[in-house]
Amino acid sequence: MIKVRFAPSPTGVLHLGSARTALVNWLFARHTGGKFLLRIEDTDRVRSDEKYLREILRDLRWMGLNWDGEPMYQSRRFDVYREKAEKILAAGKAYTEGDAIIFKVEKGRAIEVDDIIHGKITFNTDDIKDQVMIKSDGSPAYNFCCVVDDAELDITHIIRGDDHIPNTPKQILFCEALGHEVPKFAHMPLMMGADGAKLSKRHGAVSVDEYMREGFLPEALANYLMLLGWSPGEDREIISLGEAVEIFELEKMSDVQARFDIQKLRWMNGEYIMAKKVEELLPLIKKQLAADGVKADIAGDEMLLKLIGLYQVRIKTLSEFFGLTDCFFKDDYPVDEKGKRKYLESKKNRECLREFAGRLEGRDDFSHERIEEACRAMAEEKGLKAGEIIHPTRMAISGKMKGAGLFEMMEVLGKEKTLERMREAVG
Repeated sequence: MIKVRFAPSPTGVLHLGSARTALVNWLFARHTGGKFLLRIEDTDRVRSDEKYLREILRDLRWMGLNWDGEPMYQSRRFDVYREKAEKILAAGKAYTEGDAIIFKVEKGRAIEVDDIIHGKITFNTDDIKDQVMIKSDGSPAYNFCCVVDDAELDITHIIRGDDHIPNTPKQILFCEALGHEVPKFAHMPLMMGADGAKLSKRHGAVSVDEYMREGFLPEALANYLMLLGWSPGEDREIISLGEAVEIFELEKMSDVQARFDIQKLRWMNGEYIMAKKVEELLPLIKKQLAADGVKADIAGDEMLLKLIGLYQVRIKTLSEFFGLTDCFFKDDYPVDEKGKRKYLESKKNRECLREFAGRLEGRDDFSHERIEEACRAMAEEKGLKAGEIIHPTRMAISGKMKGAGLFEMMEVLGKEKTLERMREAVG
């Protein structure tokens, strides 16, 4: 059975590069009917933090990446690592320096790796210094404990970033010394920014948590990350985890560096938002509003559902929702000063607004259809373009020059509040 592992270190948050590594391992395991295991690399007793671990596990679950069995914790296995190191020492393949145990690297050897993504990679042991197995403080060295754990977990494939390529020959040497079968390796090119530079905050947020708080949907983030180095074919871009599991092939991963484009991710997230039913978006929007400090219960679910229906085609992330709809939640919303000067300062526009408000006053039916009828009838009677009424009205009730359909906005806002704001705007 194929077994892969994802091995986060709880010394910080889950970054996008690590999330992508976890995702590819998960896809490969699920596609092949194998196991996706977690190993927690918490040997750094000073920097490891339970808070980071909880967040990493939460982020994996949020992305839909479930794992098999219980995670393995390296911090609980120091005795195992020492026992394995002492066996190698007893076999004459290592030596001690104080309390440290160091593996002797045989010189003059060529180590060949048939990497699933890159093809054949050759290393020379003349370029590898003797390797620490147990440090002087009793903690295990990274490359040694990884090999011990991979063997115990029966890991068959190690899928990770290109930055681990230099570790590969060292780990192969440890495998040989311990008498373990060498796993297959697949090294993915690292993610770069759209400009080809190393991915950093200037290219967008770098942690999964930041994207979660920004209002990206987990299925959109997973969809985007899986396409960085792999393609489902036929120029397809929107694909669910379930669909990807059916067709994913590790051998088809690209050996070219993938470029992260925040605008492409925003577009994809917008596509997922538009595809959802308003009822599905309701709890997500309410959670986002709460995170933004907005009391969603001011509006009520019925009003929120209507607002979501109006604005879901206009947002790329959930966090954009309140900025576009703030006028429905409070009266002290920001006003576009340029729009105010353009649409509300002229005498003609104020007179239009005053008359339009007057025509709406006597209407019992305040549906968007009847509001539109009143607007267009007034425009025809006065020899105006409908926009000469619509633009001032939009500014008066929302403080914005753009937004959802005006008549639908007025219906959701309600007759009383709409007329109140129209009259305040004309003084």
